[in-house]
Amino acid sequence: MKKTLTISLLFLIFLSSCSLFTKDKVNLVAGGLTPKALYELSQERYDSGSTNQAIEHLETIIAAYPGSKYSIQARLDIAYYLFKRKEYTRALLELNSFIDLYPVHSSTPYAYYLRGNIAEDLSSSILDDIVTDSAQRDIQSVHDAYGYYKLLIDTFPASKYSIEAKDKLIKLKNILARHELYVAIYYTKNNTFIAAINRCKYLIEHYPNTPSIPDALHLMALNYDMILASKLAQDARAILTASYPNYSPRYNLD
Repeated sequence: MKKTLTISLLFLIFLSSCSLFTKDKVNLVAGGLTPKALYELSQERYDSGSTNQAIEHLETIIAAYPGSKYSIQARLDIAYYLFKRKEYTRALLELNSFIDLYPVHSSTPYAYYLRGNIAEDLSSSILDDIVTDSAQRDIQSVHDAYGYYKLLIDTFPASKYSIEAKDKLIKLKNILARHELYVAIYYTKNNTFIAAINRCKYLIEHYPNTPSIPDALHLMALNYDMILASKLAQDARAILTASYPNYSPRYNLD
């Protein structure tokens, strides 16, 4: 009986010491502040332009209160702050980590959506509205953005972010189609007619119902002419005339 009481007493002392150790650790890391207080402080710092301090407070929440709801939100906020600061690689790492840790959390669709936003930003340029078409530049980032949004829609079809992602997919699909057209034009200019035809075929097959389709049909027919494939050229023009009766070329080979 005494032995049982002694073991029970030692166990209670052990639990008490663990509790004290945990509290001491929290006080040491968080300075005695609650996760709510730290989170509000991080928002104040961000609003005042002190992004580094805001991120530090969020990292403190994650370290001191790893199981709290504020810790989960802190991870997303860090990713967002890094995104706004154009630290894309770090932001993507944070989001990938969040998705791995919380694959079915209510905030996970947002993490998927933000990954798409980051990839879109990576494909943009300060000259976008002046001389540069995004379809002519970093197309890999466009592919990445398309993939992120598609995965969001497939994984969380009922999410509000999936609804927004569907609109973005249309835009990205148009960019990818234009890219294929630019490549086909390049091949045509360099007299690599078969390669140009294959690019036009790829565009038509993979990006139907995009604005680049009529140009692709017209350019494909032109390249068929160059290799003396008259019947194939005639077929391409027949489809173009039937589907786009008022078409006139919107590209040039100069």
